[in-house]
Amino acid sequence: MRSLLFVPGDSEKKFAKALASRADALILDLEDSISPTAKEGARKTARAAIAEARKKKTRPLIYVRVNSLDSGFLEADLDAVTPARPDGIMLPKARGGQDVMQLSTKLAVREAESDLPDGEIAILPIATESAAALFNMGSYAGASRRLSALTWGAEDLSADVGASANRLTDGAYTDPYRLARALALFAATAAEIAPIDTVFVNFRDREGLATECDAARRDGFIGKLAIHPDQVATINAAFTP
Repeated sequence: MRSLLFVPGDSEKKFAKALASRADALILDLEDSISPTAKEGARKTARAAIAEARKKKTRPLIYVRVNSLDSGFLEADLDAVTPARPDGIMLPKARGGQDVMQLSTKLAVREAESDLPDGEIAILPIATESAAALFNMGSYAGASRRLSALTWGAEDLSADVGASANRLTDGAYTDPYRLARALALFAATAAEIAPIDTVFVNFRDREGLATECDAARRDGFIGKLAIHPDQVATINAAFTP
């Protein structure tokens, strides 16, 4: 997967646009972009979107970013989307391999209830969204055969440590987040799964995105998260062998 594009789980219009973006994977978001009161409606919209996408002869992979294990929303998220057969689940605020194993068990139960093959749905953790998670990065190796890739994030991590910023004025990450990035790369490599670089937030800055993509590919990442369809072409170009 070179490009993985986030799409708000409650927007049919944005999902239709994302399908035409040529992203390798779409991530229907039920977490950050959806308020608590809108989550039930977003689950229904996401489930319908997955079902519609699966009818197409050619399509991107469809992942769903569910809410975290401790959020109180995860069970309902999984109940809603698993029967539609998403290709994978993105797990936010993952604290290590134990969280992956816990999610895998929950998926196995729902796969059985929906007569789906055991292990069909993959897991993609966001591995660096808390300070504590950084001390468990080696635990992903061997955690589950569902693990397809691993990515990292700086925004929640910077909030967790109380940082006023996570980038320098030139756009480069400050040292704590460069460390998190490196640990994610090494953890994915050790687990023999795909390392995916995090988002570039300023979607209008194509030059900055291209520079960050080039650095990520140089260092060993094989793809990058996107927040806007306009970022997909740049990301695909950078990570195409």
